Amino acid sequence: MQVFVENTGGLERRMTVQVPAERIDQEVTSRLQSMKASIRLDGFRPGKVPLQVVEKKYGTQVRQEVIEQVINSTLHEALTQENIRPAGEPLIDPREAKPGEQLEFIATFEVFPEIEGDIQYGFKVIRPIVAIGEDDISSMLEKLRKQRATGSVVDRKAQIEDQVVIDFEGSVDGNAFTGNKGEQFPVVLGSNSMIPGFEDQLVGSSAGDETTIKVTFPDDYPAGELAGKDAEFKVKVHSVSEMVLPALDDDFARAFGMEDKGLEGLKAEVTNNLQRELNAIVAANLKDQLFSGLLENNPVEVPRKLVDNELQQLQSQNEHQGADAAQLAATAERRVKLGVILSEVIKQNQLQVDPDRVRKAIETIAASYEKPEEVVQYYYGNQEMLAGIQSAVMEDQVVDWMVEYANLEIQDEQTTFDALVEAARQTKG
Repeated sequence: MQVFVENTGGLERRMTVQVPAERIDQEVTSRLQSMKASIRLDGFRPGKVPLQVVEKKYGTQVRQEVIEQVINSTLHEALTQENIRPAGEPLIDPREAKPGEQLEFIATFEVFPEIEGDIQYGFKVIRPIVAIGEDDISSMLEKLRKQRATGSVVDRKAQIEDQVVIDFEGSVDGNAFTGNKGEQFPVVLGSNSMIPGFEDQLVGSSAGDETTIKVTFPDDYPAGELAGKDAEFKVKVHSVSEMVLPALDDDFARAFGMEDKGLEGLKAEVTNNLQRELNAIVAANLKDQLFSGLLENNPVEVPRKLVDNELQQLQSQNEHQGADAAQLAATAERRVKLGVILSEVIKQNQLQVDPDRVRKAIETIAASYEKPEEVVQYYYGNQEMLAGIQSAVMEDQVVDWMVEYANLEIQDEQTTFDALVEAARQTKG
């Protein structure tokens, strides 16, 4: 077997493989010989059909099967021989191989990039320093009170934080759209649950009022056909209610399962929940900065095939969410590039996934289920699910390693819980 590899530009390679005619012809003859014993043809006793008759009837089919199998096996042999790792399935262009002629085929594919030298880490990251304070706890308790608020109908104009019950019917360019109607629909003014500007125009309205509200759908509105469009809503106000908050006492705490621990127990639970949320946001913030720094400081070309595969997965995951096509494409390319760089970080520093951290991650997921032990068993019995957890854990290990050992400029910066949450929300949005 002879192999010739040509670099056609970038990561694309064209590999020509030549297989001696003897290898093909011998395998074809061997298969035809083995077929004689089972072939039944009129005029011949079982097992006595001449080879030339078998070849005339089945030779073309057998040769094609042999060629396909030889291509598959020699492709693997050629890639191993040349120490090539293709990114995705090679495109095969076989040439016709008649009896007595060598088989030649061309495989076209992209290869994984090779990062020359060490990964560059010399960049700056800001590590947010936040402590949960009394104001954060009070703010969360106030949100819980608002969730349990009750409405008391009032005979006055609507104010911010009042609840108005309305009927509405919207149109864009005079045409109705999906979800344009609602009846007896409650809206808390100032909650920002409606399209921007909608709630503001209800401030000052009274029960019985009928009005027309004009708004513009945001450019990033999930329903793409409405994004950026001007709309009109005909609105009728049925009632205005003042929201009455429950007292912050032990009875209120019992509504959240604190039968014995009272209000102090609820405060402790709120503090713990805030701390868990804070830890997750800080970790995500730091990881995003580190990974963005790796991408910026380690430019790498990636196979188009891998990007296309990643894009298909993202499109499948977001097909009902109206995601922007250009943004999905950029995300797909970023993920593939980051995957290549992280693989090199792991290889250069001989990092290995920590089985204890994998176990803890799975147990954390399983804890929210009724039978957590069964969920743990499921993860360890499903290689695809387990690999996903291992990959996530390894990313966290890379972050830990970089913070501890990489040549980074880490600057601690004091901030607030609310500011960090808002920054995370905007980043996700």
